[in-house]
Amino acid sequence: MGENEANLPNTALQGKKMAYQKVNADRRAPGHSQYLDNDDLQATALDLEWDMEKELEEPGFDQFQLDSAENQNLENSETTDLNLDPIQPATSPKGRFQRLQEESDYVTHYTRSAPKSNPCNFCRLLKIFCTAIILFISGILIGYYTHKNCSSNATSSGTLDLQLYQEILKTIQAEDIRKSFRNLVQLYKSENDIEISKKIKTQWTSLGLEDVQFVNYSVLLNLPGTFPSSVTLSSSGQCFHPNGQPCSEEARQHSSQDLLYSYAAYSASGTLKAEVIDVSYGNADDLNRIKKMKNVTNQIALLKLGKLPLLYKLSLLEKAGFGGVLLYIDPCDLPKTANLSYDTFMVSLNPGGDPSTPGYPSIDGSFRQNRSNLTSLLVQPISASLVAKLISSSKDRITHSACSPLELPNNEERIVSMQIQTVTKFETVTNVVGYLKGSTSPDRYIIVGSRHHTAYSYNGQEWASSTAIITAFIRALMLRVKRGWRPDRTIVFCSWGGTAFGNIGSYEWGEDFKKVLQKNVVAYVSLHSPVSGNSSLYSVASPSLQQLVVEKNNFNCSRRGQCPETNISSVQMQDDADYFINHLGVPTVRFTYEDIKALELSGEVILQIANEPVLPFNALDIALEVQNSLKGDQPNTPQLLALASRLRESAELFQSDEMRPANDPKERAPIRVRMLNEVLQDMEKSFLVQRAPPGFYRNILYHLDGKTSQFSILLEAWEHCKSLASNETLQEALSEVLNSINAAQVYFKAGLDVFESVLVGKN
Repeated sequence: MGENEANLPNTALQGKKMAYQKVNADRRAPGHSQYLDNDDLQATALDLEWDMEKELEEPGFDQFQLDSAENQNLENSETTDLNLDPIQPATSPKGRFQRLQEESDYVTHYTRSAPKSNPCNFCRLLKIFCTAIILFISGILIGYYTHKNCSSNATSSGTLDLQLYQEILKTIQAEDIRKSFRNLVQLYKSENDIEISKKIKTQWTSLGLEDVQFVNYSVLLNLPGTFPSSVTLSSSGQCFHPNGQPCSEEARQHSSQDLLYSYAAYSASGTLKAEVIDVSYGNADDLNRIKKMKNVTNQIALLKLGKLPLLYKLSLLEKAGFGGVLLYIDPCDLPKTANLSYDTFMVSLNPGGDPSTPGYPSIDGSFRQNRSNLTSLLVQPISASLVAKLISSSKDRITHSACSPLELPNNEERIVSMQIQTVTKFETVTNVVGYLKGSTSPDRYIIVGSRHHTAYSYNGQEWASSTAIITAFIRALMLRVKRGWRPDRTIVFCSWGGTAFGNIGSYEWGEDFKKVLQKNVVAYVSLHSPVSGNSSLYSVASPSLQQLVVEKNNFNCSRRGQCPETNISSVQMQDDADYFINHLGVPTVRFTYEDIKALELSGEVILQIANEPVLPFNALDIALEVQNSLKGDQPNTPQLLALASRLRESAELFQSDEMRPANDPKERAPIRVRMLNEVLQDMEKSFLVQRAPPGFYRNILYHLDGKTSQFSILLEAWEHCKSLASNETLQEALSEVLNSINAAQVYFKAGLDVFESVLVGKN
């Protein structure tokens, strides 16, 4: 089945191999579609086709200049009541805490006893006087330079670190990335997934990365059949493929990969003839309105992709009694420059991992469940051009200057027959994993994740840019390693397989090594889609990492003299970070930009997390995010608001009393730093709820989109209870949020108590 026992990744701790842990994990977190990522769909915008060579014309790595930022004290307000005024994340150019030596009273005064006066002759007095003058001047000079060196020690150390990071990153050349990208695309045209994985492993090994290995899993894949799916209009008998082109024998005989892979993996298969009912975006209000007008049992829903998770909307349609779904993207939800009328796409209905081993790894001997499909619905993605054919009437549609959304008239009936053929089989999914072991904390990992092409998946090229960019970063790091440098913490590079089918490779690896990862992983940096045809810098980050992202972007802006529009938020990002966010509670960040600036920022974040003695995470920003998430029209209990206030108080005390002193090198005791980092590393784990609606994150610090600040599970529960007489669902969701906030508050309070005990014991 798998090859794990022969090829286990190293833990980098005492050179021992990781032993896999067969554990029963929680229910899987919501999944996604790879080639139409839900985060793109929820924002109603698709990544446009982009020319890699054109996007990387500008290297984007100018000579680095060190511009000093002004110091600004971190706001440390005390909460005496339930203050829920507009809250902004704690921002400071210096970062998460200020150095104590910058405080006005941070001065050490030394006193000396006055020498005794004795009668002596003139010569002796003169000698003593001269000696005293010399000693006095020497003391002043020594004290001055000692004080100067001490006060500038921390800042000079930080400056040297920045210079080092920039020296590493400026060796990355856009031409190298372009060349790697072209080679990968060419390799894909002639080789299968195994050969691509071998190519990546060989390249990473040749660059000097340590212990690069395959980690294989035999998993259940749902693949398209021999012929593409079809939709037939009963009124005319016309048959169409998902892209809107008429069915023909030639098309059947010469089906392209793109046409075959225009399907929904793990959908039910078969044939269904029924009426098409337009459900718009398929939210609860849409379905309630439609069920009052029509009988939806075993009918076919015409569904637009939107901000709500696809798996959630499909669960509502299945519960309502629909038999099939035609899934499409409305052109009005795309940028004006996009013309994707005939484009088709692939989605996966798998929430994550191997469907045959839910919650546990697909290793040899594991029990395999029979799950050929994950829904009773027949689901078929179709192009906008096919939707236009379905809704066309005898009257010509009026063309307006403004975009007119696609809608099926309620008074017109459309009967269609949809046919879906899929094949389920076990295939090997390969992850490529390599290590750059840390020098002082080798048992603490920063995971950098990309993805590579998986055989039997959609013919896209984004995977090639992801692989090319992570390889370029490895090359730059290893050039410095050859000169004697190493990061303090271990950096683990992962190229995941099976992403298109529901993040299978990353889920199985995470489940396989869950016990080790729970203890050792401090952050996950995603290079899932680092390059996109958009002039805005799009950043998704955990609340604890958002300030670090702001600092990195502001620094680069001041150095370059120009700033792209920046969008930073904690929204659901559907990529291989999914398992680490929703099952391990690991702080995560992902950058997307139109050129390799995303790699520059990602690289600086990786290096800073890997090297700073104290992890650059912000505890207070988590508490502020919780308070922001309780604002709005949703119902909040007094207990929630009170707990959120206490959480903020504890986070403020932790930030000021523990994190600020730890930034002073003279007070940076190893035991204190270790304890502090352990608290910072596990802050987000308190916010993993046991149950979440399909498609929703278990980590409630993440929102459905950047425009909604409230807790997603509370919004969903509130909408759900509107149509029901009982509010049990809402009470359950409120309880989940309440317990999460309470757990976080207790966690910070316990951390403060431990620090206090240690300090008392030392005194």
